[in-house]
Amino acid sequence: MVFTIGKAAALVALLCTLITALPSIEALKPRVAWKENGLSDHQKRQNGSPTDGECTHGPSSRGCWHGDFNIDTDMDEHWPNTGKVVTYHLDITNDTMAPDGFSRPVMVVNGQLPGPTIVADWGDILEITVTSHLTANGTGIHWHGMRQLGTNQMDGVNGITECPIAPGETRFFRFQATQYGTTWYHSHYSVQYGDGLWGTIIINGPSTANYDIDLGTLPITDWFHATSFTVNAATLHAKGPPTSDNILVNGSMTSSSGGKYAETTLTPGKSHLLRIVNVGINNWNHVGLDGHKFTVVAADFTPIVPYQADSINVAVGQRYDVIITANSTVSNYWLRVGTGGRCDGPNSNAANIRSIFRYAGAGSAEPNSTAATPLPTGCYDEQVVPYVKTTVPQNTPDRLSLGFTDTAGSGDLVQWLVNDVPMLVDLGYPTLQHVVDGNDTFAKARNVFKVGEKHKWQYWVIQQSAAAPPVPHPIHLHGHDFYILDQQASTPWSGDISRLKTDNPVRRDTATLPGGGYLVLAFESDNPGAWLMHCHIPFHVSAGLGIQFLERMDEIDASGGMLEGGCKSWKAWEDDFVGKRNGSILIGGDSGL
Repeated sequence: MVFTIGKAAALVALLCTLITALPSIEALKPRVAWKENGLSDHQKRQNGSPTDGECTHGPSSRGCWHGDFNIDTDMDEHWPNTGKVVTYHLDITNDTMAPDGFSRPVMVVNGQLPGPTIVADWGDILEITVTSHLTANGTGIHWHGMRQLGTNQMDGVNGITECPIAPGETRFFRFQATQYGTTWYHSHYSVQYGDGLWGTIIINGPSTANYDIDLGTLPITDWFHATSFTVNAATLHAKGPPTSDNILVNGSMTSSSGGKYAETTLTPGKSHLLRIVNVGINNWNHVGLDGHKFTVVAADFTPIVPYQADSINVAVGQRYDVIITANSTVSNYWLRVGTGGRCDGPNSNAANIRSIFRYAGAGSAEPNSTAATPLPTGCYDEQVVPYVKTTVPQNTPDRLSLGFTDTAGSGDLVQWLVNDVPMLVDLGYPTLQHVVDGNDTFAKARNVFKVGEKHKWQYWVIQQSAAAPPVPHPIHLHGHDFYILDQQASTPWSGDISRLKTDNPVRRDTATLPGGGYLVLAFESDNPGAWLMHCHIPFHVSAGLGIQFLERMDEIDASGGMLEGGCKSWKAWEDDFVGKRNGSILIGGDSGL
């Protein structure tokens, strides 16, 4: 099927050519050793004849993990079962903070911005309790990029897998980390995460290159001084994207109101893993460190063939793991962050976004480093090669048509349409409740696409209409990674399947739909559930840019009691709130997602 996305906004697209990956660094390649016993036939075919010796994970052998699991393991087919349960309790509250010196209301997790980082090992079970103390909002937490194999009811998407969490209520999530790498969690209640309701996730596992020190995550987000709900209310009636006031690096930045730069310490002579996450709203992030190159080793949850780059470009929702070797002069260096330019939303402080990387022993002065070259601009994806090879069967894709349209009347309400319909969920009657009720009839605006074939490959073209402004979109799929078979700007999909890259195509969970062009995706229907696919710019999905795949409905497990109790408490709170406050925080034209 074909997507058509619509928005009446005079936006201009500027797409740069994709960065060409440089050769991998032999010296950083991990040594992998494993034992013969227990390897599956699949692993033996992939890896050749295994050598003797137990795999030991360490600075000189990051490709190893535990037992027979290592960097060559296909995470779609194998993962450890550690038997370990990792627990967290997340409290969501209203607060007032000034992360860049400007004080404003926020919604945060455990009283901090960023929220706490969730850390587990590959194969662990995560048990996370979420309690909402918000005063005037529903909420929920989605675990971005987590496959949720067999645990669709834990995906945390109001209107699809659950009702929102009402103020004062608690929800319990339990799922296994079948993948490893870097990701984040965030609210999926309208544009709420733009006010700070997010944190990062690290699932420890092997790597395609060696490193000494794991620096953890470096989350980056564009930032508004007005609340996200205020900005969204205006954006739903605007002719162009809103202008954000700043960009936060690890929850901090400077502005005319004060603030400070985030700081990271490097150990001289050591190599460091840095996990860069775009947790933002509108801006693609171009990131580079003065005097140092990045060795890029993972994209989203996919280990990749390592390559060197002076900078990387990260779309909203994407993650890159990079290795930085501290072999320059002991000093302090600027990490610089730029935006896409004219292809994404404008940012008032785009030319001044930095953070400090200090060599241990270099002192506390601000850096006086210079960049070898200016950061590039543009809204595109890095060109990466998955380390574990996959061949996708070649077939003709279905089409989804995305069109940009203003709704006539109603104050020129801006809506983003998929096949001529803006998505709108029913917060009080989520898709999984349909499943429990045996009801397979859905309102057209729910944008439900039924996928019934077990383990069949699904092919989709997302095509921007010719009448649409040529604006790029970061497209994210829940419940699956997808494979990118073709991706072109400023041109229609011709239907020529000979163009499709099926031999080890790029695999990830968030990819850029180029301005004015198309994106061809494939995934295997191997995970029963109701899975959202949407643009990860909150203002766009709020205005309708999303669909849901109802995959193998008869096999979906919606047990656990989350729906009945959660929807009952949500409806009671919403009725009381509407009665006393004359309406909820969501406004007309907001999809709820």
